Amino acid sequence: MSRVTPGEAADTVQREELAMRRMTESLVEDLSDNVPADQVTSAVGAAHHRFAGKPIREFVPILVERIVRTELADPDPTVRVPAPATTVRATTPDPDPAPATAPETDGERRSLVSRRGVLPLSIGAVTVVAAVAAGVILLPGGADAPAAETPVAAATTVRGVVGSEKMAFFEDERVVKVLADNGVKVEVEPAGSRQIATTVDLGRYDFAFPSSSPAAERIQRQRNITAKYTPFSSPIAIATYRPIADLLTAAGVIKPGPVATFDMNRYLELAGTGVQWDDLPGNTTYPVAKNILVSTTDPRSSNSAAMYLSIASYVANDHTIVRGATAEQHVLPALSKLFLAQGYTDNSSEGPFTQYLTNGMGPTPLVCIYEAQFVEAAGAGRIKPDMVLTYPTPTVLSSHTLVPLTGTGDVIGKLLTENPELRRLAAEHGFRTGDNAQFTAIATERNVPVPADLIDVVDAPAYDTLEHLLDGVANSYN
Repeated sequence: MSRVTPGEAADTVQREELAMRRMTESLVEDLSDNVPADQVTSAVGAAHHRFAGKPIREFVPILVERIVRTELADPDPTVRVPAPATTVRATTPDPDPAPATAPETDGERRSLVSRRGVLPLSIGAVTVVAAVAAGVILLPGGADAPAAETPVAAATTVRGVVGSEKMAFFEDERVVKVLADNGVKVEVEPAGSRQIATTVDLGRYDFAFPSSSPAAERIQRQRNITAKYTPFSSPIAIATYRPIADLLTAAGVIKPGPVATFDMNRYLELAGTGVQWDDLPGNTTYPVAKNILVSTTDPRSSNSAAMYLSIASYVANDHTIVRGATAEQHVLPALSKLFLAQGYTDNSSEGPFTQYLTNGMGPTPLVCIYEAQFVEAAGAGRIKPDMVLTYPTPTVLSSHTLVPLTGTGDVIGKLLTENPELRRLAAEHGFRTGDNAQFTAIATERNVPVPADLIDVVDAPAYDTLEHLLDGVANSYN
């Protein structure tokens, strides 16, 4: 057995103290109508003392909360962390155990999520892990005894479908460890965000994690779910190369500065009139007979293309968010041109960005990406000196929104939103988590100029309008 260093022991103590403080504050708030605050804190202290000297500490706050809620007879013990639903006896495992007290069907679990916004976990595996890890077995009357020789159950497996740009985050060993420390193992599969909202069989998953709020809203509507989490976000950006940036600077599209911007109004003028690269005056670096177009994903399946379409529709509609059938029909011809002339497009944002990183400016002189992809690639040493990140003016903030489909999915949403280590790791993967100082420090360390505060940001059209625009573009392919 490996020895615990003094530093690791101190970290464990600090984490437990922080968890205990948060849990105590939560209990005081939840029980304030019926129990004085000093009685709650006193009960917490007494329950915590019963675990003094126990070897493994991760689940102590969970067990303390359960004890206090039981002792103070909370009529609605909705907890903010996974907690055992019943006390545990030191008995021989039942070879054919009865079902746990959690809802038995996905429908029942989703119903609870939609009514309350959160779902208390009552998972037998977590109960056994918590009790055994704490080194005690809870008995009637609150007494404790040495743990029985019961095997520790495996972490609860939670399955999700996510936008491809988040795969590297979930596959990061550090992320896997933090989730495991919280009793869960997450298995994810990638899909385009609009695919997640329209064609993916969500009955196979515990959570859906598309890359935008419109896609999440569609899922919520279809499945009658009100709960959602937005742990991080990323603005749409345009990646290019220094020679292309110089050409477009002369053409009035790119405006250099501490953070380069990409003038969408000027770009739409060039794209709308069919200007080609070899039409640009003095172009000797990229004299190609191709239309000046930003490479995107497929708007019929991918969120990044839908967000790009949102920006273009705003500019094409005289810098006004598109509303109503008349405005939709007004902008559709210009929007369709931006996609039809591209030829083949990928279903997820990973495809065109990988081409950008590996194939040079020949096939992809301009590519629509998430800012997070560029910042993450810089951390991996994949950004070359001639690669340039620009920000469309205006841009759209893509809010990565998790929709819990089951109770365990709800736990993942809470962890991603509230766990400080997961938030820090998300920032390392290029996502904005609300801590601008943390994000800009990471980007600066990687020599990626980013705006600390996003100012020229517009909202995507309303859910129904965006669907009409996407369907209109899709119909133009036929």
